[in-house]
Amino acid sequence: MKKQIIAFLILEFLFSAIAWSQERQSHAEIHKVAISFLQRMTHSMPGKITVSVDAVDSRLTFSPCAKLEAFLPTGAQVQGRTSIGVRCNELSGWSIYIPATITVTMDQLISSRPLRQGKVIDSGDFRIQPGELTQTGTITNKSQILGKILKYRISGGQLLRQNMFRAPYAITQGETVQLIVEGRGIKLRSKGKALNNAAEGESARVRVASGQIISGIAKEKGIVEAHP
Repeated sequence: MKKQIIAFLILEFLFSAIAWSQERQSHAEIHKVAISFLQRMTHSMPGKITVSVDAVDSRLTFSPCAKLEAFLPTGAQVQGRTSIGVRCNELSGWSIYIPATITVTMDQLISSRPLRQGKVIDSGDFRIQPGELTQTGTITNKSQILGKILKYRISGGQLLRQNMFRAPYAITQGETVQLIVEGRGIKLRSKGKALNNAAEGESARVRVASGQIISGIAKEKGIVEAHP
């Protein structure tokens, strides 16, 4: 009789454990949804991408859900240490945020020697070195800097970033430029003096012979285009 009672209690415990496990959402499934989401998000990114998602805290329990959806929380980035949200899109839904790490490894440009301020960058000024992408604005393609101007002096072996460079000036302060005013069926050309430096596509101000100051857009070398 005693053995029967013990066996009954064991069976009852097992059935209770099974029922309890069926009444909560699988952490493994939540983790799988988060991983799949990140893999889709990073699929078209350049370089070698490594994605990892932390395990869901074992102390947390969630009601079963047939409509799990992963999402990127507001402010989160698809690079470095970040977090991924997973939510249940059912009436009594819930959501969780899981820490994740996205590592991007790709070719980066490094200065090959010390470079002076104002240097026009050519192919001998940098070398390519693969590494983990950890800073925003890192130069990863030579087309991003060839022909551009270095804003300040840098040492050799320095990681190159976009904010170190500027485009060459199409308009130089104090030079005489050609001003083209076009619009409303008219096209006028005149000369004036540039009041600021401007690369192609940037805003430029020109003082014409009458003393009037006209704002326009710097085009190719020495030309400013304005609209009435």
